[in-house]
Amino acid sequence: MRESIHKYFDMGLIQWMSYPPQKYPLLDTLTKVSRDPYFNAIEMTQVKEDKEREDARDILAQSHMRVCYGAQPRLLGPGLNPNAINEEDRLMAEQTLLEAIDEAEYLGAKGIAFLSGKWEAATKEEAYQQLLKTTRNLCTYAAKKNMMIELEIFDYDMDKCSLIGPAPLAAQFAADVCLTHNNFGLIVDLSHFPTTYETSKFVIQCTKPYITHLHIGNNVVTEGCEAYGDLHPRFGYPNSANDVPELLDFFQVLKDEGFLDAKSPMVLSFEVQPRPDEDGDIIVANTKRVIERAWALLED
Repeated sequence: MRESIHKYFDMGLIQWMSYPPQKYPLLDTLTKVSRDPYFNAIEMTQVKEDKEREDARDILAQSHMRVCYGAQPRLLGPGLNPNAINEEDRLMAEQTLLEAIDEAEYLGAKGIAFLSGKWEAATKEEAYQQLLKTTRNLCTYAAKKNMMIELEIFDYDMDKCSLIGPAPLAAQFAADVCLTHNNFGLIVDLSHFPTTYETSKFVIQCTKPYITHLHIGNNVVTEGCEAYGDLHPRFGYPNSANDVPELLDFFQVLKDEGFLDAKSPMVLSFEVQPRPDEDGDIIVANTKRVIERAWALLED
């Protein structure tokens, strides 16, 4: 493409993935990203300390970036399940997601993203109804603040083992939510397509009416290999599933399906995580190179 990718997408970074908090101070990396004009968006998650949250809010306010909020760590860390069959457990997950909406609003985000919880085959239908209950309650609360609720599609039998996806089930779920609420959408993630045994074309065409947010990244799906599972290693990682050709295919499908919208660009964030011996800045630069190369190969 001769035109810049920034014409059609607000390019973003998932802050806590590229700069894990155990290794990188939040405010330092947030300042670094805010100073980088490549990024038009940033995805934040829970900031537990009041002063740090206030400082983060102030940096974000200066940045002119779109702020997104991922509540996935708030569920995964303590093992909360928004589709738990036990109602008390479901309510615990719902409560932390309601709190996430409030924190997202404070930071300047216009919504939150979350993921479904684990499921068991014997109770799958009941779990689906529990997730529908949680999601509708979140949408009702978020609507009062003019905010969105987005569900990210994950694997169902490899790592996260989430109730939603695969893509057809995600589309069905989104349709059910949208019967009662118009502030709901899906996040599709290139890095998760190999983990659900699906292609870019299949996922995007299947969920097209409900996609409101895009992620790209990589995963290793060959058992026995280093970084196997949903760990989001850098592009080009040994034995991994995605690199320039797969990202080019993803861009081609988005173009063919009408997602290149200069008037209302969608957030397209990359979700890559340095391995323990790798440098976050290098991994971010790696991802930019892969994006620029794949975009340059996309036909006008």
